[in-house]
Amino acid sequence: MRIIPFVVSAVITTGLVFALNKKWGKVPPMGKFLSPQHGFWQNAESDDYDYSAELKFPDLKGNASIYLDERLVPHIFAENDEDLYFLQGYIHAKFRLFQMDLQTKAAEGRASEIAGSRAIDYDKAQRRLGMRFAAEIALKDMEKDPVSLALFSAYTKGVNAYIYSLKESGIPVEYKLLDFEPEEWTNLRTALLLKMMAKNLSSGTERDFAYTNARRIFSQDEFEWIYTQVPDSLVPIIPKGTLFDTAGIVPVKPATADSIYFWNKDSISVADISAPDPDNGSNNWVVAGSKTQSGSPVLCNDPHLELSLPSIWFEMQLSTPASSTYGVSLPGSPFIIIGFNDNIAWGLTNAQRDVKDYFEIKFKDESKRLYWYNGQWQSTQLRVEQIKVKGAATIYDTVAYTAFGPVMFDKTFPDTILKRSLAVRWSAHDPSNEGMTFYKLNKAKNYDDYAEAIRTFTCPGQNFVFASKTGDIAIWQQGRFPARWRGQGLFIMPGEDASYAWQGFIPQKDNPHSKNPGQGYLISANQRPVDSTYPYFIPGTYITPRAIAIDHFLSAMNGITTDDMKKLQNNYFSTLAEDGRPILLKYVSESDLTSNAKRYLDIVKNWNLEADPASKGQTVYQAWWDSLKVGIWKDELSRTHTAGLWPEEQTTLELLIRNSTLLKYIDNITTPREETLTDVVTDALNKAAVELANKEQEGKLEWSKFKNPTVYHLLKELLPFARQGLNVGGTENIINAVTKSHGPSWRMIVQLSETTEAFGVYPAGQSGNPGSKYYDNFVDTWVKGDYYKLWMMRPGEARDDRVKWTMKFSKK
Repeated sequence: MRIIPFVVSAVITTGLVFALNKKWGKVPPMGKFLSPQHGFWQNAESDDYDYSAELKFPDLKGNASIYLDERLVPHIFAENDEDLYFLQGYIHAKFRLFQMDLQTKAAEGRASEIAGSRAIDYDKAQRRLGMRFAAEIALKDMEKDPVSLALFSAYTKGVNAYIYSLKESGIPVEYKLLDFEPEEWTNLRTALLLKMMAKNLSSGTERDFAYTNARRIFSQDEFEWIYTQVPDSLVPIIPKGTLFDTAGIVPVKPATADSIYFWNKDSISVADISAPDPDNGSNNWVVAGSKTQSGSPVLCNDPHLELSLPSIWFEMQLSTPASSTYGVSLPGSPFIIIGFNDNIAWGLTNAQRDVKDYFEIKFKDESKRLYWYNGQWQSTQLRVEQIKVKGAATIYDTVAYTAFGPVMFDKTFPDTILKRSLAVRWSAHDPSNEGMTFYKLNKAKNYDDYAEAIRTFTCPGQNFVFASKTGDIAIWQQGRFPARWRGQGLFIMPGEDASYAWQGFIPQKDNPHSKNPGQGYLISANQRPVDSTYPYFIPGTYITPRAIAIDHFLSAMNGITTDDMKKLQNNYFSTLAEDGRPILLKYVSESDLTSNAKRYLDIVKNWNLEADPASKGQTVYQAWWDSLKVGIWKDELSRTHTAGLWPEEQTTLELLIRNSTLLKYIDNITTPREETLTDVVTDALNKAAVELANKEQEGKLEWSKFKNPTVYHLLKELLPFARQGLNVGGTENIINAVTKSHGPSWRMIVQLSETTEAFGVYPAGQSGNPGSKYYDNFVDTWVKGDYYKLWMMRPGEARDDRVKWTMKFSKK
């Protein structure tokens, strides 16, 4: 039996509580929490716990079964789609209910109901972004189609069937710790979950605030060098040389753009809210049979997300007589999101495209009832948001909706320094039904089915990689992307008329795509999708280095096997350091280094360029490079608010290679002397050496010890529920992109041979219960770079030794 360390310590420290049913600050009512009949003890599962059951529900149409294998992966067999998704909802709730509940409450801006007053600002931001507003619009699309309505409703009924069956003793331990109860599921909550994914994957792709600040201190030419749209070293998703059609829509730049937009020197600060997460990213690639040993395509995917316990993913199989699909799902939503069926495989990476812009609004007065638009005062739509706060009074926040969208920032918003009113235009506010894309993908048989399935996917923009048993490989960057005039959306835009508004969307047929390229493979790793010949302006927060590395290896490989792909997904080689180290070594003045700095220089000289867990070279190189970045850019950037302003590592490297372009930034404008590149590189190592010496004294010079990779519980404060100090290397710019708590959230490799061979792993476990041995049992496998073979169970295999428990379902 697994005893929960956190709870055991809680018992010891609160053993003398004299009023067991009184709340003690953050501590739950202890009598209820410690009750042998209903408290946390009931959440500890024995190693031989039996999950088998026979259950009857009135909402089922026929008989169905869930076969749980030795890893607690459910293989669901139903006679029809509605029963299939009912059971998916049921099993999601059985193993991940708290996760589903917490994430959708947070999405809606209801975290204060759980966390109290410290979550009020977060909830205000969610409400002002229009998260529920977006979900309500999506819900209309989800429910207007009878098929879609039936599927989502069946899923919701399955979730609720489990919730209604729960006894107090079986409620997940987090509810007992936080002292609240599960809430009924609705289709709206599924829509909220999908919008939360849209927010998480698109909020880091716009840099309007950062660029608005940068515009204040850099000339237009400088801005375009430092925040380049097309890096010198770009390996685009769509192979270079691809011919693109003429633009299907050509937006018109406003007449005032040069005078009041590009040259406006205002700045803004909103508490880093819009700063991109530099760790967001993912890899996928597909190799044609012409480059594989089997002669069949191999598809690989490893989406990089915040790592958590439980995982964002839940592995499973969904089968009816018409189709069988295997992969990972999102608890809270039906369907398989990344996976394969008997005919095709698909994977996802984030497009990194900017689909969110901000417009400055002029209100008539503080009531926010009227705003100036197109030459007249127009009415806003006011939405009064009621934020319930645990242990405190309810908060009310009035959000004004304009022609662009909700006013997210104004002088009443926390941490807004400049008192401006900014409305947000976000493509996730538009009608959409992303869930049905995955329903169609789950059943797709060929390229045409795949292309049709993804055609209506709106937000967040994704790179859908594809392979089929017929030998086709392909990729589409799919989303509903605004058609922009050059420069539109880089900065906060005027909102007093429609001249700066989006004028339309890039036609779906013009979205970047490729099928069966001559090179025999396709790669997406969050890089810009196309070279400069693409006819549309497509700003975003692109990541260049990983695609360079993947292309470097794949281009040289032939006779590829699934084992080769496992090694590539776990690759630690740094192409950035391969290019950057020669520059550092060229310009460092060894005679001006401290004794410690000289020692660390020797480590970098002898480093094999691998960011593996034991690497000291990676630690020293990264500390040196980070110090150099500060030495080059801080003096310029400190003239304004610096959130999100730091140039990409790849950009700084390319400017250093050019040398002459960067010379004016090498000199520190805050000092009387004129620094050279040798001065800055040498000083950077001397400064880094101070921190490195401290880390070395602590025994943390090895890369994994330096960064302490951790998979946190969803409630990060519950450290005993986390896995800390994992022995993994990597950085965000390396193929195996593991950072402190971000990284490959699901590694999958699928070879589409006659008999499909598939492998996968994620760093958690199937159960969300910290008292179960299935809570984190995949973590060690993931750390070692190993995989599980994925079993697509067949109807006649119910007695297979891999089946450990059977849950039988029938109509009541």
